[in-house]
Amino acid sequence: MKLSFARKAGALYASAIFIGLNRAFTSLTMQLPEILIPATPVQVLLPDAAAALPLVCDSPHSGTDYPADFGYAVATADLRRCEDTHVHWLWDAVPQAGGTLVHATFPRSYIDPNRDVQDINPAMLADAWPGPTTPTARTLELGMGLVATHTPARQPIYARRLSAQEVAHRIEHYWRPYRQALGEVLEAASAQGPRWHLNLHSMPSNAYERLGRVAPGPLADVVLGDLNGRSCGSEFTGRVAEGFRQRGYTVAINDPYAGQDLLRQFGAPSRGHHSLQVEINRALYLDEHTRELLPRASCVREDIASLLQDVAAYVRHAGAAHPTPSSVAIAH
Repeated sequence: MKLSFARKAGALYASAIFIGLNRAFTSLTMQLPEILIPATPVQVLLPDAAAALPLVCDSPHSGTDYPADFGYAVATADLRRCEDTHVHWLWDAVPQAGGTLVHATFPRSYIDPNRDVQDINPAMLADAWPGPTTPTARTLELGMGLVATHTPARQPIYARRLSAQEVAHRIEHYWRPYRQALGEVLEAASAQGPRWHLNLHSMPSNAYERLGRVAPGPLADVVLGDLNGRSCGSEFTGRVAEGFRQRGYTVAINDPYAGQDLLRQFGAPSRGHHSLQVEINRALYLDEHTRELLPRASCVREDIASLLQDVAAYVRHAGAAHPTPSSVAIAH
């Protein structure tokens, strides 16, 4: 079953900043024509109800529907290097394994659902932002914040500054629906006990170079990130790592990617909420220049489908053995 989420105002993912600034954002975004409001910024693929497990997988960066109001000034081929192209296709067996698959339809270069809503560099704006901004060092150095200003090759995406109205529109109609949809399915997954969340990505084969780091050795085929143990229990991280290794993939943990904002938002191992980031080396399945699938991409997809069956078996066993205490309240 496929669900599409769009423009659903609600309180499930209503952070303090949105509660405080909702009126300001409304006044900014209401000036935009209705044609620029997306129909389906996020899609949710559900398992059969009888087979449903407390397993949620999300792909926030594999969207390829470029909005008409993007207004970028860089070559499209260069901009597309920001994408985790085809990741939700690699993992499309999630519902067959009993899990829920959430994925964005819009590109992360337009707005990144895996970044905090305050991760904005004020210097990119043509006018004042109606609230606090807390850009990270990565945003200031690499231009990869909530709204990216540069491509991975450090090329400017825009030949202009964006208006606060543009950014508010992107938050309201793309970022927020994604966060809300993911929050809702995770909330439902944890209704009866613990839950497991795989945050799905792909990484460039020159990841260390892109991050401005000296590579300690060859980049692994798969990098798992758990915020150094803060977003996921070590047992689940180990099980997923071993599953990939059994299928012939090299695996690294938290190097060079430990995780980003979705793990910080939704991972809480002490409450039975396990969130693990999975990065697949693009050289395994993708021509990184054309964004076309390589012949061996189907083999990678089949391996992931097989891995998901192992993950599902673990979730069934662990969920039955470690129910969340009824005294633990789930609050958002």
